[in-house]
Amino acid sequence: MQYFPIFLDTSELQCLVVGAGEVAARKIELLLKTHAKVTVVAPWACDTVLRLQSAKKIQFHQRVYQASDLAQQQLVFVATDDAEVNRQVHDHARAQNVLVNVVDNIPLCQFITPSIVDRAPITIAISSGGVAPVLLRYLRQKLESVIPQNVSLLGQFSEKFRDVVKHTLKSVTARRFFWEDVLDGDIAENVLLGNAALAEEKLLAKLADDANAKQQGEVYLVGAGPGDPDLLTFRALRLMQKADVVVYDRLVSPQIVELVRRDAEKIYVGKAKSKHTVPQEEINELLAREALAGKRVVRLKGGDPFIFGRGGEEIETLVARGVNFQVVPGITAASGAASYAGIPLTHRDHAKSVVFATGHLQDNSINLNWQGLAQPDQTIVFYMGLTGLGIICQQLVKHGLPETTPIAMVQSATTPQQKVITGTFADIQQKAEAADIQPPALIIVGSVVSLHEKLNWFTSTGS
Repeated sequence: MQYFPIFLDTSELQCLVVGAGEVAARKIELLLKTHAKVTVVAPWACDTVLRLQSAKKIQFHQRVYQASDLAQQQLVFVATDDAEVNRQVHDHARAQNVLVNVVDNIPLCQFITPSIVDRAPITIAISSGGVAPVLLRYLRQKLESVIPQNVSLLGQFSEKFRDVVKHTLKSVTARRFFWEDVLDGDIAENVLLGNAALAEEKLLAKLADDANAKQQGEVYLVGAGPGDPDLLTFRALRLMQKADVVVYDRLVSPQIVELVRRDAEKIYVGKAKSKHTVPQEEINELLAREALAGKRVVRLKGGDPFIFGRGGEEIETLVARGVNFQVVPGITAASGAASYAGIPLTHRDHAKSVVFATGHLQDNSINLNWQGLAQPDQTIVFYMGLTGLGIICQQLVKHGLPETTPIAMVQSATTPQQKVITGTFADIQQKAEAADIQPPALIIVGSVVSLHEKLNWFTSTGS
């Protein structure tokens, strides 16, 4: 992040604009939406600037720029068609530690003007670092279409009761819970509809109830999917944004962790291959302990919490400790990996059923119903099977599947680093070693794997 986003207090801000053409006028009009005092210096001015001068909204000096113009200024926009003047103003401003922006000249900008969605007192600013203005206009258009025009009423309503809520609810967490409930419910709806009196009545009633209530924590078991953030459910994202504490593991991609509420405490309990960083029993107790302390705890789990995610064990502990919880399903790794690898898990000509199994080694063996797995017209998906790949191939051949059975390995499924290799029981180990397949990786066995080359649609950097 080259440009640090901040919002400046403009109540006493002195701004200088050098130049008075239409480009400068757009910057001036933007500044005049704030409380800043604007001074303009230029040898000539367009009609817009002259009109603003006549309305006494700006102070205009019709002459060439002088170094003394920077006195008492905190912010400078330079918008002339003279490159030498632009450079001169920039150099003077930098020498005096005055923030300067030379319009359409990124190397001479200490700050840049973002694209703005203005719903005062709510202001949304987005930036591309000056490299993609058309994309910014596109994103701004999207935001304008989904944010209610009268959302400013909610901002004003929140401002009106901010001090009352702060005085009544002493805990920062309690206040956040309160405002989240207000904004998610019928109080906010009434504000947006213009029913301010009813909204105020409901808010004060809720505030009285919350002041006398014990703060209740809760655990959300959230399926984070196989890796691509776009595969998160709406509910998962909403709860991630409400979390006080987030407990996550190695299978949750960094891009998904980035979507968690920025102020939430993040606790890593990841497991590496053949090594548990935090024992499962401790994770179970951690979730219960944080929730009993009144916090909203998100347990982010790769894939789906109830498919080889040990979510059942975690909520058994929560039930035993009397902790409220919710479970949010996610796209399991088998579905995500197969879809992004172009391998249908079922197909009329190849597989009538699909089975999920764990390939996790225990005492150097995998204790599964191999006879039940080694069936014709069936797809088998092995989770955590990289270390036990040799045993998996050996046992399936031993129980009736031919050595020529197609098999695929999918590493880092659904992410740009996805890597897919295919082969047969006879050569997949050699191919996996040559491709340096690393966890997380999924194994898909069955005739459907033969469709990969024809149906593969996802372009990644890893394959």
